[in-house]
Amino acid sequence: MSTETSTKHRLELPAAVNTRRIVWPYAIAIGSYHAIALLAFLPWLFSWTGVGLAFAGTYLFGCLGINLCYHRILTHRGMVCPKWLEYSFATLGVCCLQDTPARWIAVHRRHHEHSDKRDDPHSPLAGFWWGHVGWMLLDNRDLYRLGIFDRYAKDILRDPFYRRLEKPILYAGIILISWYVFFLGGFLTGLAAGHSLGESAQFGASVLIWGVFVRTVLVWHITWSVNSLSHLWGYRNYETADDSRNNWLVAVLTSGEGWHNNHHADPRSASHGHGGWEIDLIYVFVRGLEKLGLAKDVRRPGAGLKKG
Repeated sequence: MSTETSTKHRLELPAAVNTRRIVWPYAIAIGSYHAIALLAFLPWLFSWTGVGLAFAGTYLFGCLGINLCYHRILTHRGMVCPKWLEYSFATLGVCCLQDTPARWIAVHRRHHEHSDKRDDPHSPLAGFWWGHVGWMLLDNRDLYRLGIFDRYAKDILRDPFYRRLEKPILYAGIILISWYVFFLGGFLTGLAAGHSLGESAQFGASVLIWGVFVRTVLVWHITWSVNSLSHLWGYRNYETADDSRNNWLVAVLTSGEGWHNNHHADPRSASHGHGGWEIDLIYVFVRGLEKLGLAKDVRRPGAGLKKG
């Protein structure tokens, strides 16, 4: 096992990137969510309930929606669960505003195919900011839906549920409904507690800001840290062709996704923690589902992995 910081030469941006063309829908969404999340600093919008929802939501939406469903279940087929449960997890992932399942999966599969080479969509070897978020903000012809879906997401789009999610009206509708549910839940809770309409609306707004916008921004940066930090700093258990690393801080923030060198060595494994102290809470959850009969064909780490 080696502990080190990446010393590879800086990569050029992917050849298909147009540095003069901004992807405005992504730029506007990311900028708007960050700006709205800053409203949480206003005393009028503070509530401990909202704070609790923001942090609980990072696990419910981020870990179960993105890390478990988008990543381990759909991208790498590390386990199988009943469709009603899979679709529920996928809906949580949609609420994280990280694109549709099919596109997220296609981009991630391309990342594994070209990891830390020039065609990698988001290698931080092309710059930390690029690997963290910049890759989403500049036009990349290689990531256009029509082309990338045909190569990397055919299996996903065979499922009518995921095909329907490609319709902007349905995808946006789920996001808007989540806003409504959080605000209405806070508003009705305020009324039930005997508060006035104005006080209840204030509480509902607090729940919305913290439970949706702050939580989404937190989940974004936590997810993005796997792409950036876990390819720059940490230790390596395995000799892989890329620069993936096990980063304990990212592992804590993501409930196990930070054991990234382990993951690149054995992508299909549902368990990313391979050492006794490499705690993977998502895998603990998977084992719980398995014991309840809600997960099967759970992939364990391969026996023939080559230690670094």
